[in-house]
Amino acid sequence: MKTPFFKLFVVALLITFTSCKKEVKLSEYKFAEKGIVLNCDKFDLKLLNEALFSFENDIINFYSKDEKNVSRAYGQFVRNAVNNRLNYKNVASQHTLEIFEVLKTKTNLWNLNNTVSKFNYNNPVFNCIKQNIQNKDLKTTLNALTTTNSMSPKLFGASLSKGFVYAEKDKYLAAYIAFDLFYAKFFDIEFSKK
Repeated sequence: MKTPFFKLFVVALLITFTSCKKEVKLSEYKFAEKGIVLNCDKFDLKLLNEALFSFENDIINFYSKDEKNVSRAYGQFVRNAVNNRLNYKNVASQHTLEIFEVLKTKTNLWNLNNTVSKFNYNNPVFNCIKQNIQNKDLKTTLNALTTTNSMSPKLFGASLSKGFVYAEKDKYLAAYIAFDLFYAKFFDIEFSKK
C-alpha cells in the first residue's frame, strides 16, 4: 500500500518542480543611483524606477542626444506616440528591452486582451500613478476617463500633448507615459529584427 502512494507522491513532486516557471530577473540596474522616485506598494520598486529611468534615457538619447533636453525629448516622444508616428525599435535600448522582458512577466500590470492599450488600468501601479500625478488638470482628466471606462492613450493624448512639460519633474506622469505609451506598445513589436 505504501509503494503506490510513494510513487504517486514522487510523480506529483516531479510535475510540480518541472512545471514551475523560472522567474525572470533583471541582470543589471543601470540607474539605481538615481534612487526611488516612484513609490507604489505591492510592486518591485527597483524595477519600476529602473523602467522609468531607462525609458527617459532612451527618449533623451533619441530626441535630444546633443543637448540632453529632457522636456524637448518628452514633447517629441508624446507627439509621435499619440499620433502613431513612432518607430519603437529605433528608440528602445537593449537595456530597456531587457527590462520589458521582466515587466511582461508581471501579469497584473498588463491587459493583453485589450486592443487599445496593453497597460492594465485596473492594476495597483496604474492607480498609484494616477493618484500621485501632480498636475490637477491632467489628474482630473485621467480620473474622468478611468471612471467612465473610456481611458485610452488616444483620448488622454490630447491633454498629454499639452501637459507633457510636467513630466520632467512629475515622475508619476512620466511613469504613465513610459508604461502606456512605450512599454505597452512592445507587445505588438518583433524586436529580434531590431
